[in-house]
Amino acid sequence: MTKKEIRTLYKQKRRELTAAERDTMSMQIANQLLQLPIWQHHTYHLFLSIEKLCEINTEYILDILYGKDKQVVVPKMNPETKTLTSIALTDETLLCTNHWGIAEPENGTIIPPNKIEVVFVPLLAYDLYGNRIGYGGGYYDRFLAECPANTLKIGLSYFAPTSDFSNLCHLTDFPLDLTVTPTSVYHFTNLLI
Repeated sequence: MTKKEIRTLYKQKRRELTAAERDTMSMQIANQLLQLPIWQHHTYHLFLSIEKLCEINTEYILDILYGKDKQVVVPKMNPETKTLTSIALTDETLLCTNHWGIAEPENGTIIPPNKIEVVFVPLLAYDLYGNRIGYGGGYYDRFLAECPANTLKIGLSYFAPTSDFSNLCHLTDFPLDLTVTPTSVYHFTNLLI
């Protein structure tokens, strides 16, 4: 399969889930995350869900982060350069919806990538080796290239991994350290050991 075919397949698989199923699965993913030894860090980058794309509801993870008094940063897209800027999410942060339907901060304190310790990474599909296929813009690969090597990269998915699509990956693609699904955690590196 090509990347385009994989994207089409997984968008369809998401659409086949009911809103109630997606919500339950999102809560289960958050509960799986609670069991992991990832909460000793200070700064966490979390994407805000795109509802029309049936993404995982990250509000459950946001509640956990706030409950643990963590610094949460969210992405703001820079379409001209296809990069992300991380903005601290606070009670005063004003969110607006961009033309892709993504909620992002209008303004706020920029947190440099070298301060980010954990990144929750959006994805459409991933394989048994931590290779991920996103929407194709390369925003997260460029962003992860700016983060420290030991920044923990956690994928979130409703689905189990596919067998292998490393032949579709580029040198600029950043693999995940682990992916969390409603029922399993898949480890690809030893960053948590």
